[in-house]
Amino acid sequence: MQVLRPQTSGNVDRVLDCHGNKVVLISRRRVFSLTAGCATFLAAPYLSLRQSRASDAIELPEVRGGGKIRIGLLWSLTGHLSVIEKPSRDVALYWIDEVNKSGGVGGYQIEPVIMDAKSDLKTYRSAIVTLMRDEHVLATFGGYLSVSRRAVMPLVTENRGLFYYPTCYEGRECWQHIVCTGPLPNQHSLDLIPYMVRNYGPSAYFVGSNYIWARESSRNAIEWLTQAGGQLLGEKYVPLGQDNFDVICKDIKNKRPDWIFSTVVSDSDIFFRKEYARQGLSSDRVPIASLTTSELEVKKLGVSYGEGHILSAPYFQSLGGATNAKFVDRFLGSRFGESGVTHFNMEETYLAFLYFKKSVERVLQENGHVPLTPENVRAFSGGLHLSNEESPEGEVHLDPDNLNSWLKPKIGRFNGLGQIELLWQSSEKVSPKPYLLYPERGVCLSDGLHLPNGTIVKAAS
Repeated sequence: MQVLRPQTSGNVDRVLDCHGNKVVLISRRRVFSLTAGCATFLAAPYLSLRQSRASDAIELPEVRGGGKIRIGLLWSLTGHLSVIEKPSRDVALYWIDEVNKSGGVGGYQIEPVIMDAKSDLKTYRSAIVTLMRDEHVLATFGGYLSVSRRAVMPLVTENRGLFYYPTCYEGRECWQHIVCTGPLPNQHSLDLIPYMVRNYGPSAYFVGSNYIWARESSRNAIEWLTQAGGQLLGEKYVPLGQDNFDVICKDIKNKRPDWIFSTVVSDSDIFFRKEYARQGLSSDRVPIASLTTSELEVKKLGVSYGEGHILSAPYFQSLGGATNAKFVDRFLGSRFGESGVTHFNMEETYLAFLYFKKSVERVLQENGHVPLTPENVRAFSGGLHLSNEESPEGEVHLDPDNLNSWLKPKIGRFNGLGQIELLWQSSEKVSPKPYLLYPERGVCLSDGLHLPNGTIVKAAS
């Protein structure tokens, strides 16, 4: 495996938010607003960052008594991914504000170090090195695309860091320095595809963004479509950020599938939905079943563009229960709730922080001492549970071996208000299976990928 060691440079802006809490915002000479409620920032003098060199000794961050816990927030605040990534950053700031007001985590206040990934893989790579080596964060939370996760994970592994990835992904990998709170294909499309065949018809057309998550998701979905007796009429992929879907929508009209399976992401999804409607395609004729089109995209599009279409996800804003109602009301009522809605990626981000808090407290309780390090926080993460009173989507827990979530898959349909009506949900939590289609590759356990011949491969992908 090639290990990348990018050179980093830039400036650190140490600022106060509008409530007087110190945060650290790294913006490469540019200051981005932290919250909608802050009109201005009070900036202290810049502190220059040293360059990270391949020859630098790895210094694991340690949190000792009396200090603060510094965490990295690595999402795109600008560029084509910001439409979906920035709201996750906002949820992160909401959680930090809430937890600090209530006494922090294990008595420690949380200090965020924010970096804008700028929808750019090189920036993701340089940013994660800066966060670990220069800013000495205990853990980093971030990412949306699988290509960004795969870009940072060799660096997280090399530096023995800890990364929380709060969204769905394709599986087929086994890293030892990551916690994943979103669904895998067996918790996502394994139920969606036969549901669509049963309820809408056997013929499908697949449209996706051209990168590993969409391609691998389609590979899984094609297997399950075949098993359900369905037929694939077309399969098209477009570059990330693509804004022209004229030819694809014409092909859909010509081939006349019963339904669409979409893995188009970010602002391309918005362009796709608009062109779909412009050409007279609609949910009553050819509904779109998606793994990613959430309440947020539909809000930005206009609710008519979503009505009648399908989403498979563990969380919808409209889910019942006191815990979700509290989460939605408090977040949207806070100064961080400018998104106007909650959606699955925001909720999975929230769960990542709940798991982090529990793990830190578990280290302190069972070890009885500090320092806290990325490795001991990770070591105490396996098997952590979140109850119905803690998790907005309902009870979940982290697998003790692969640190992916056990969760309940759900399928819903957008109504005329831009919210999702629940159509189906699993009666039990479903275990995460990152190698479901690849049993010959082995089993992902806490110490690495166990191959059939007994070999253990660390950081396998």
